Amino acid sequence: PRPFLLPERPDMTTLPAGLELRPLHIPASIDAADADDFREMARVRNLVYAEISGHDDHAMPADELLPVYRPTAAQVRLVWLAILDGEVVGRVGLDLPQEDGARTGFWLIELLRSAWGRGIGRAGHDLIERTAREHGRTILQSWAEHPAADGPSMDAPTGFGRIPLDRAAQFYLAAGYTLEQIVRQSRLDLAGSEPHLRELLADAEAAAIGYRVIQWSLPTPTEFVDAFAAMKARMITDAPSAGLDHDEEKWDAARVADWERQYNEADRHLLVTVAQHVDTGELAAFNELVIGKDRTAVTGQEDTLVVAAHRGHRLGMLVKCAGLLSWREAVPESPRVMTWNAEENRPMLSINEAIGFTPISYEGAWQKVLAEA
Repeated sequence: PRPFLLPERPDMTTLPAGLELRPLHIPASIDAADADDFREMARVRNLVYAEISGHDDHAMPADELLPVYRPTAAQVRLVWLAILDGEVVGRVGLDLPQEDGARTGFWLIELLRSAWGRGIGRAGHDLIERTAREHGRTILQSWAEHPAADGPSMDAPTGFGRIPLDRAAQFYLAAGYTLEQIVRQSRLDLAGSEPHLRELLADAEAAAIGYRVIQWSLPTPTEFVDAFAAMKARMITDAPSAGLDHDEEKWDAARVADWERQYNEADRHLLVTVAQHVDTGELAAFNELVIGKDRTAVTGQEDTLVVAAHRGHRLGMLVKCAGLLSWREAVPESPRVMTWNAEENRPMLSINEAIGFTPISYEGAWQKVLAEA
């Protein structure tokens, strides 16, 4: 693994009055004596998301967040606390993939509304761009939720979706970003969903002759690790990405183990449902469902992929319905599922809509190609 990249401490003389951007220390445990900053980061993160979305489904406790912030061979995460007049009001983050020749950096700036209008966003973005350049990155990407609002709006260049020209959109445009894609966030209420899911599953099984469903919770069974890693690698190349320029990801058994460790250390329960081609033994599709320690909270539907060579057999519907039905048995108290899809990904959205997912919000995917210094 590459050494952990420590975030730099910016020159305080260049920041707005009363602002400190302090590198976030990653403690060994959430109960450690030096974990105060991390716990405060998690608290403010959850408040910011609630302000934006109007609900608490994005909240995560600090101890579940901590494993995600530990560096792996594939990625390091740099975070600065935004401290205004001695109070934590947000965070600035930059994720740096560690593949050889990686060109991209993924960033966020999240602030409480009470801190808007003080120049924190501009200062945070200056720090992000400077740090990205120092690590050889030439492409910056960022995602932001754009709640529905009256007034001017922007269409996605893909021709699918529209977002309001809100404060966040204006910030991106002023900083030189282009809107590349719109992502739909959808929700499924699980109460009473079983009969409909069973009907859809039966139809999918009838169309998926020659395939069988296999499921597991972590760890990934040894006989499937390599094939599962290959499917995870295809998420970055096979899922619709519009004009976003991505580095290819390399997945192997070690990376799968690192990925699993983040869930296990946080006591998050994850179910993987795959479709296997019986004659060849190839894994042809997969779906992931995950929930935190609070099994009464929202479920997240994470990656879903049907390998291109196996499309046309309703495998997406197969793995999603099989997964949701097993999930209702394993985690019966979770009331709903949330998921995200590119708005132009009509095949996957059609599956979600047939299952009963409904759109609740939209995110913009923004990109900037850095000019040479």
